[in-house]
Amino acid sequence: MHSHIPDGNLLHPPAAEDIIELDRTFGTRFLLFVDTEEEFDWDAPFSRTAHTVTALKGLEQGQAYFAAAGVKPIYVTDYPMLDNEAVVAMMSEWVSDGSADIGAHLHPWVNPPFVEDVNRANSYAGFLPEDVERAKLQALRDRIHIAFGQAPIAYRAGRYGAGPNTARLLEEMGFRLDTSVRSRFDYSADHGPDFYGMPLGPFWAGPERNLIELPLSTAFTGLLRGSGQSLYWAAHAMGPMRAALARARLLSRVPLTPEGVPARDACEAIDALLETGTRVINLSFHSPTLEPGHTPYVRDAAELSAFYQWWEIVLEHLDQRGVRPATLARFLAAVPPRAQIGDQAACQAA
Repeated sequence: MHSHIPDGNLLHPPAAEDIIELDRTFGTRFLLFVDTEEEFDWDAPFSRTAHTVTALKGLEQGQAYFAAAGVKPIYVTDYPMLDNEAVVAMMSEWVSDGSADIGAHLHPWVNPPFVEDVNRANSYAGFLPEDVERAKLQALRDRIHIAFGQAPIAYRAGRYGAGPNTARLLEEMGFRLDTSVRSRFDYSADHGPDFYGMPLGPFWAGPERNLIELPLSTAFTGLLRGSGQSLYWAAHAMGPMRAALARARLLSRVPLTPEGVPARDACEAIDALLETGTRVINLSFHSPTLEPGHTPYVRDAAELSAFYQWWEIVLEHLDQRGVRPATLARFLAAVPPRAQIGDQAACQAA
C-alpha cells in the first residue's frame, strides 16, 4: 500500500489541494483514449522486431464509427505507428478535420534509442534509468511533432508504466495531461507500478504541479462495493476469494474498456462511478482490437461485431445517464488554473 507523500510523483497519492475540481459548466462527461500501437503477440516475449502495422482498415472503420457517434478520440500513438506513412497520412486528416486528437504512447522496446535490454522489467518505461526514459520520451515527442506539425500534450505510458520520474519529465517537455495511472491496479509483481489507492478523478502531478493526471476509470460493483477498495485488497491475499466475490456479484473490479468487460458490467460500473460523484469518465482500448486476430479480445468477425455492440450499449447508457462526450480541449478548459485553487484554499482558510 502507498504512503502519503504529496510530491507530485505519479506513484504517490496526491495531497488534498492537488485534487482538481472541474468547472461546473463541464457537467459530467467522458473521454475516449485509444492506445494506438503496433500489432504483436501478447503472449510472446517482448521483441524490437516481431511486430507489424497492418490494421489500418480497422482503425479507419473505428474512427468513422466514433465520429458518427459524436466522439472525438484521443489517439495516444507509439513510435512504430509513426514510422508508417499510411498511418500518419490517415491520422493527419482526422487531426485536420477536427475529428481526433493525437497524443503520445511509449512502448520502450520499440522506441529509440535502443540502449536497454528487452525484457519484462524494461517494458515499463517509468522504471528505466531516468536518462533513458527521457531520451525515449524526447524521441517520441519529436517524431509526433514532425509527423503532425504539433507537439503532443497528452501521454499514456505503454503498459501503464509510469514511474517516479515520469511526471517531472512530462512537465519538462511541455505535456499538459497524463493518463497512465490505472487506479485500483497493482503491477508491482511484474516489475511495474502500484496504483492501488490512487484517486479516480483528475489531480495535479509533477513537481511544479503543471501536469494534469486523468486516471483510467475503474469501479467496484456489487453489493459490497461501498467497502470495495479495502475488501478487494484483503481478498488479494486469499487467492480465489476475489473470483468468488465476483461470481456471487458481491464485489467486482470493473475497468471501463470493451476489452474483456461485458457491456452489462460496464454499465453497472458507470452507475457506480456516478453514484460516488465522478465528473469525468475515462474509457480506453487498444487500436489493434479494431481488426480481428491481433488481440485476445477480437479474434474473428463475430467478436468484432460484439465489440461494436458493446459500444452501442455503453454509449446509449452514458447518454441516458446524461454523460456527454468531451474533447481533450473541452476537458482541459474545465480545469481551473492551479493558482486559483491555491487562492481559494487561502480564502477558505481565512
